[in-house]
Amino acid sequence: MSLSARRVTLPTITPIVLQKRVIKVYSEDETSRALEVPSDITARDVCQLLILKNHYIDDHSWTLFEHLPHIGLERTMEDHELVIEVLSNWGMEEENKLYFRKNYAKYEFFKNPMYFFPEHMVSFATETNGEISPTQILQMFLSSSTYPEIHGFLHAKEQGKKSWKKIYFLLRRSGLYFSTKGTSKEPRHLQFFSEFGNSDIYVSLAGKKKHGAPTNYGFGFKPNKAGGPRDLKMLCAEEEQSRTCWVTAIRLLKYGMQLYQNYMHPYQGRSGCSSQSISPMRSISENSLVAMDFSGQKSRVIENPTEALSVAVEEGLAWRKKGCLRLATHGSPTASSQSSATNMAIHRSQPWFHHKISRDEAQRLIIQQGLVDGVFLVRDSQSNPKTFVLSMSHGQKIKHFQIIPVEDDGELFHTLDDGHTRFTDLIQLVEFYQLNKGVLPCKLKHYCARIAL
Repeated sequence: MSLSARRVTLPTITPIVLQKRVIKVYSEDETSRALEVPSDITARDVCQLLILKNHYIDDHSWTLFEHLPHIGLERTMEDHELVIEVLSNWGMEEENKLYFRKNYAKYEFFKNPMYFFPEHMVSFATETNGEISPTQILQMFLSSSTYPEIHGFLHAKEQGKKSWKKIYFLLRRSGLYFSTKGTSKEPRHLQFFSEFGNSDIYVSLAGKKKHGAPTNYGFGFKPNKAGGPRDLKMLCAEEEQSRTCWVTAIRLLKYGMQLYQNYMHPYQGRSGCSSQSISPMRSISENSLVAMDFSGQKSRVIENPTEALSVAVEEGLAWRKKGCLRLATHGSPTASSQSSATNMAIHRSQPWFHHKISRDEAQRLIIQQGLVDGVFLVRDSQSNPKTFVLSMSHGQKIKHFQIIPVEDDGELFHTLDDGHTRFTDLIQLVEFYQLNKGVLPCKLKHYCARIAL
C-alpha cells in the first residue's frame, strides 16, 4: 500500500491594524496636550496616558469630560466609552472639547449610596417588607429583574418655546415618563419623555443664562449622534441633591453592571493601557497607614494602641511648636512685620489655594470636581481683603468658613474658631484640619486644583 502526501492550504490571517487618531485634551487652566491614540482607546486609557506622562498619582478619580460650549452642557465620560466614537458624533462646526480633571464623585454612590437616593424620591414596583436600605436600592439598579422608581417634580422646557413648566416625572427601566395629571401614575396619564439607549445625559453649566432655566440645577438628554439644539431635551431640578439623584439613577439604568465593573476594575481597558502594561502607581490609603517608632537604631511598628496614641499626641505638640518657630529662624526675632509678610505669602504655592476667585467660581470648581464630603479649596475673601475663606463640600452642599487673622504679641495667627485654635500660616491650618475635624462638619480630604497639561 502506497502512502501519498496530501497538501493542505491554510487560510491566510490578515492582521487587524488599528488606525491612529490625534486627539486634543484640555485641562482646567486651558492648557492642552495632543495625543496620538488607537481607534479603540477608552476614556480610562486616555486618563491613564495623561497620568503617566505628567507623573500624577493615580487615585482613580481622574476623569475625561465631554464639554459642549455651544449649548452649555458637560458630562462625565464613562471609563469604558470609546473616545473616538464619541468624537465622531461631534458636528464639524461645533467647538467641543475633552477635559481632563478630577471627579471625586464619579463612583461615590457605590461607597455612600445613602447620599444619592433620598427616601421621598424612591418607590418600588412591588410591595416590600420592611425598610429598604440605600445599598439594597443600589443592588436593584444593578439587577435585571427588579428596579426602583425615581419620581418627583422637575421643570421641563417646552419644545420650541422659551418657557418652562413644572411637571411630575417618573424614571422607570423603560425610560423617563411624565404625568399629564398631577402626580398620577396611571398608564393613561403617563407620556414618554426620553429613553437612554441612544442618548447621553449632560449637566447644565449655565442653565439660567443659556436656556432661561428657573434654577441652576439643570440637566438634559442629547442624542449621541450629531444633532442640533432642537433634539435637546432640557430639565431642571429644584436643588443639587435632586439633580444628583436623577443623573445617578439614569447612569445606573443606562450602564448597569458595567459601572460597577469600572469601579472595581479601573484598569481594564480595550487598548494597550491595561493593568499588565502599566507600572503600579503610588497610592495612599488611610487603611494602610500604621504607627511607626523611628527613635531607635531600627524602626518598628507600634502595636499597642495606647502607645500609638501617646506618640501621636507628642508628635502633634512637637509639630505645633515647630510650626510656630518655622518662620522665626529666617529673620530677626524683632522683625515681626517681615515675618508676618512671609507668613502671609507661604500658602500661595499650594495647589489648594486659589488667588482672588469669587464665591461663585469656588462653588463651580467644587461642583466640577465632585460634591463629596471633604472636597475643599482656600481662597482670598472678597468681602474682607485681609482674610481668607475655606470653601468645602459636605452633605452635597458647599459651605464657606471665614479664616480670621488674630494678632498676639506682634505675631499674626489664623483661626477658624474665634482664636481657640491658632495657626502661624494657612499650610499649618489645612494640615491640621486634614487630620482633625475640629469645628468643621468633616475633615478636609480632597483639594480642588487647576492642573496643567
